[in-house]
Amino acid sequence: MKFASGICLITEDVPELSAFYEKVLQTKTDINDVHVEMTVEGGGITLYSKSAAEKDMGFDFTKYHGTGMTKFTFFVENVDAEYERLKSLNMNIEFVAVPTTYPWGARSMHFRDPDGNIVCFVNCDRS
Repeated sequence: MKFASGICLITEDVPELSAFYEKVLQTKTDINDVHVEMTVEGGGITLYSKSAAEKDMGFDFTKYHGTGMTKFTFFVENVDAEYERLKSLNMNIEFVAVPTTYPWGARSMHFRDPDGNIVCFVNCDRS
């Protein structure tokens, strides 16, 4: 089995989430109201309108849904530099955890996107 391409986030507001990730991940997209694909090193993120997903694929998000707690992780060169960069964007990002070094050597920070998903930037360089 091979992982297809990346993560698909179903959202009520594709343009808002797309604008957020463009700035946070420093990538470019063609923003529209229904479907956006972003490429990052190692994979991709697709944003898809909840109403379009329900219509196009027959999903019923009121009947079947997960915990609403999604987290995804991106490897970065310098967690502290990324933390300062994100703060300088003046986007009112909700930081869940500021840059922290853990006993196993990883340094990471966590923040929420506009839909409440948790995004982690981590560096596991133990040198």
